[in-house]
Amino acid sequence: MMKPGTLILHAAARFLVPLQLLFSVFLLLRGHNEPGGGFIAGLVASGAFALYLFTFGAAVTRDLMRVDPRNLIGAGLFMGMISIFPAALNGEPFLTAQWWPVMLPGGTEIKLSTPLIFDIGVYFTVFGSVMMMLIGLTEAEEH
Repeated sequence: MMKPGTLILHAAARFLVPLQLLFSVFLLLRGHNEPGGGFIAGLVASGAFALYLFTFGAAVTRDLMRVDPRNLIGAGLFMGMISIFPAALNGEPFLTAQWWPVMLPGGTEIKLSTPLIFDIGVYFTVFGSVMMMLIGLTEAEEH
């Protein structure tokens, strides 16, 4: 639904939202080795969807998300909880980092880790929490 006088905001939102989401993934993946991580990446992703929410409304944003924010919160908490078990299974204290080298086709090696699993859980929890609040406030204002 196009509101009068918001043509620039509509054009900017369609351009900026994908860039912000890409930047949030960059922050998420960079975070367990350098500054960044799940919390700030979740806030950046929330900012992208907040821009979309303020531009197009709550119903369109819910359709774009395709997942209820409450489910994202639950999935994030579950992933954060799952990240403690590999260390416990190896007889180490909870939240001790575990690393698994994975060979990709072409001989490239990447390392998957429990800090990455934890950061993804934080990402989903922060993103779901902020979006649940923003969508709830927007829907209350619309009615």
